[in-house]
Amino acid sequence: MQTVLISGGGIAGPVLAYWLHHHGFRTTVVERSRGPRPGGQAVDIRGVALDVVERMGLLEQARRVRTRMRGMSILDADGHEIERSTEYAFSSGRLDSDDIELLREDLVRMVYKHTRADVEYLFDNSVTALDEGETGVRVDFMHGASRRFDLVIGADGLHSTVRRLAFGPEDRFAHHLGSYLSVFSADNFLALDHWQTWLRDGDAGFGIMPVRDNTELRIAFGFQSSPLPPEFRDSDALRQLVADKLTSLRWEGARLADAARDAPDFYCDAMAQIRMDHWSRGRVALLGDAGHCPSPLSGQGTSLALVGAHVLAACLGQADGDHRAAYSRYEQRMRPFVDLNQALATENPGGPASEASLARAKNAFSLDG
Repeated sequence: MQTVLISGGGIAGPVLAYWLHHHGFRTTVVERSRGPRPGGQAVDIRGVALDVVERMGLLEQARRVRTRMRGMSILDADGHEIERSTEYAFSSGRLDSDDIELLREDLVRMVYKHTRADVEYLFDNSVTALDEGETGVRVDFMHGASRRFDLVIGADGLHSTVRRLAFGPEDRFAHHLGSYLSVFSADNFLALDHWQTWLRDGDAGFGIMPVRDNTELRIAFGFQSSPLPPEFRDSDALRQLVADKLTSLRWEGARLADAARDAPDFYCDAMAQIRMDHWSRGRVALLGDAGHCPSPLSGQGTSLALVGAHVLAACLGQADGDHRAAYSRYEQRMRPFVDLNQALATENPGGPASEASLARAKNAFSLDG
């Protein structure tokens, strides 16, 4: 039985582990957080990605925890409503769609529970070195002894450690899209009732949605910026920067800034895409954001991760031990789908892609093709 180490315990990695186990591989997932990671924005399962979730037996469970928005308001910088819709929301698209919007943490937890009996999880740990030989890859870890695996998959996100170790520095592949996104939670101090609020003020703006039966808000705050200097890689410096920018907003800036300072799940990172000529090198391959991050601006990162995990596992399962052929087939199948979905992020700078473009992109793949 071939052994596979997957770096990254978010969505792409555990879903890949599920499908690899289905194809007869022994899988280990290493994740730097101490358990399934909480927090994060709402994510979408769209088009062909719904088929992946259904084949995993999780579709009905995902539907039960989906967000249930009644609509959205668009406000001017002073908080006055200038537009509203009960048919469409920026975060999820058409409200009558079969697509599913749910909190990232709910999907992460769901997939973890579905796989933990068959997959080895190494939490609070990470890969520090890879040494590939003729028969496998020796992996060094931050904690514990080195181990050897037949294959290594990097599913560890935009700032992938596996990509850096196997392919080189991030700046070779990352393409900044001119903005940053911060996501954090707060009490529902706006008393929103299954209703989203969106506002733009100069070069910054936010979307706010209630979750957990309207008891909590998830705030997504974006601001235009060139790449920040290295000192802002520190989370405290980023948090202060975001709080300062929120304070300058004319409507609810002070309360939003306080929420950012207090949030236990504060997140902020650049809106960027990963663009690579190849997603594999030797016995190492990349999956999801690690290989082809489309950025949250596309709305398709989760769907690409789900579909990519299914395809990569199928290609490995059909390759009779020939990982090079499997990786080649995986890339051949996935790259046109990735290119189409990455284009969504740049189609309409400052706003969402058209409904027609999204409909085309999310369905432009057949799992059995």
